[in-house]
Amino acid sequence: MRILVVDDDPLTLHMVVYRLRQWGHEVISCTDGDSAWKVLEGGTVPNVAILDWMMPGLDGPELCQKIRSKKDCPYVYIVLLTGRNNPEDLIAGLDAGADDYLTKPFHLGELEARLRAGKRIVDLQNELISARETLRIQAMQDPLTQILNHGAILDSLLSQINRAQREHQPLSLILADLDAFKTVNDTYGHVAGDQVLIEVARRMRNCLRSYDSIGRYGGEEFLVVLPNSDASQAIGLAERIRLAISSEAFRFHNVDLTVTLSQGVTTWSDPDSIPIERLIQSADRALYGVKHSGRNAVHHVDFKLEDEEEFSPMFVSPFSTES
Repeated sequence: MRILVVDDDPLTLHMVVYRLRQWGHEVISCTDGDSAWKVLEGGTVPNVAILDWMMPGLDGPELCQKIRSKKDCPYVYIVLLTGRNNPEDLIAGLDAGADDYLTKPFHLGELEARLRAGKRIVDLQNELISARETLRIQAMQDPLTQILNHGAILDSLLSQINRAQREHQPLSLILADLDAFKTVNDTYGHVAGDQVLIEVARRMRNCLRSYDSIGRYGGEEFLVVLPNSDASQAIGLAERIRLAISSEAFRFHNVDLTVTLSQGVTTWSDPDSIPIERLIQSADRALYGVKHSGRNAVHHVDFKLEDEEEFSPMFVSPFSTES
């Protein structure tokens, strides 16, 4: 474990630090509460803190209280070292946030036993954090393609709209739909269809920048959010995605499947607020234009709130083909 030891007595500090390192722990040592707090404020979070009660600056109970006031860090198991042994003092130390205490002078074997108890708490906390993170990912992730699910990609889009407004940056959106996907399911079965969806999501994700977001919007529809992306950038990225899907056949049980993708792209750069559903509707209309002009192409429209009822593609991919 990573253990913080704070004691103004050089002999006790040296003895404890030496033993802890012998037992295989990573140790950070300080001689007063103020310097220990600076270490904690600097982002170093120990699993266990062993604190002397009486120290210059912040004493042990005060440092306990400050550690417990930090809500944005993992739980720190705290052991107080004290020469006091009356019940009132021990209660005060535990009320300040300590988990355990050792009365000076103490046996090193007793310290080791207290640390084993602390490790059980630390391990349990790590398991809980891991389980919580797993649940968080499951709540956001499409189970088949491992990209964001419908709700999570909409949350991402809303967040990026708000950010684009604050920073006065353009925002682009791609709504992509697999062409003739029902034929794949009808001809080769739903297992083949699932494998195609997984591979399409992988290829699309590989085309994106690290800060772009992609989610499964519907059955065979994908929504891509492109922060700080103008029309030309969005069109170029959509073309890379189109080629990544169509240029290489999808292999399933020794059968090569030809898969293509239609994409509707819209770009918003207006300082006024925009309802999220209207922006998606704009991309959907661009996608509708692709589907009715040959498929396997990219259509782009600049989003304007006042004339969004009109659909007028500003860009049609020259690679559009009939399906």
